[in-house]
Amino acid sequence: HVYTLGRSGKENNMLLSDEQLKAIDATLYHIDRGGDITYHGPGQLVCYPILNLEEFQLGLKEYVHLLEEAVIRVCAFYGIEAGLWLEGDTPRARKICAIGVRSSHYVTMHGLALNVNTDLRYFSYIHPCGFIDKGVTSLRQELKHDVPMDEVKQRLEGELRILFQCQAAKYGA
Repeated sequence: HVYTLGRSGKENNMLLSDEQLKAIDATLYHIDRGGDITYHGPGQLVCYPILNLEEFQLGLKEYVHLLEEAVIRVCAFYGIEAGLWLEGDTPRARKICAIGVRSSHYVTMHGLALNVNTDLRYFSYIHPCGFIDKGVTSLRQELKHDVPMDEVKQRLEGELRILFQCQAAKYGA
């Protein structure tokens, strides 16, 4: 169980002390990606594509948009109409995926974390992505059953391949 706090993150979005983190067998790391605080743990699909954005003629915003589009398509396969956020039948929006990226000399680092069968209790120890008035969800939470992780991995990889091949073909890369 790992919490990561991005460059622009606020320390007070971690709601536990060092002692409390040890009690739940979790660790907090300060890292150099964008974004605030998030959780990484079992049941979550973490995907960190390493690409040279210059070869794809992409800026960082377009790259993030393609990551978001891949997640939207995976969720749609399971009948969930969403971006990274789901609205709907609950009083507050809930996030199904976190994205935090960085690039150095056009090469990407970090990426996305999609909640598949994640134990959502670990999000209650933070203000996820710095939000205090929003929730977190997972494919399992939304579908009311476990989702095969290998299937989600294959779907996400397939969507990323399609999206980035289309981008490369567009510019003859």
